[in-house]
Amino acid sequence: MPRPRRNAPEVEAEPPPDPVELLSAEQRTTLDHAMAALADWSPVAGALGDLPQVTVPASSIESVCNVCREDSELDSRMLLCLACVDYQERFELVYFLQSLERECSLVIKTSVPYDTPELPSVSAVWPAADWYEREAHDLFGVSFVGNPDLSPLLLYPEFEGFPGRKEYDFYDYREF
Repeated sequence: MPRPRRNAPEVEAEPPPDPVELLSAEQRTTLDHAMAALADWSPVAGALGDLPQVTVPASSIESVCNVCREDSELDSRMLLCLACVDYQERFELVYFLQSLERECSLVIKTSVPYDTPELPSVSAVWPAADWYEREAHDLFGVSFVGNPDLSPLLLYPEFEGFPGRKEYDFYDYREF
């Protein structure tokens, strides 16, 4: 007769390691310097995978990006990507910055409310931001104050709705 199985004793799971602790020494130095350079905007340190990340208020994004570009240690002369993520109660905008001289990256994150998605444009800091901002405006309805041209980039002008949003019903989509 088989013995009845006993449940294994509950083992307390170890909390996952702090992502900042997993950064390399060079990445940690970049994060520490970013935190010091951006101290006026109450930054929150973190890590996005193996990249140093700083979260700041949306209202200060243009100033923060200017500092990241002009600071000699951060030297973020290139905007690699600007991504918008829909969390249904808010949008998160993620700026991937690159220092060509130092060969290091930095991620800047900010959030805007779902019902009033608006923040300052960074197209004056990096001209490449223009198309990224137009894409986020097309797909998610995020407005970038100060962007000289938020005309549709991916969608035709008469398109209604924002197909990047999770609430968008793709079954209602019709070709024109």
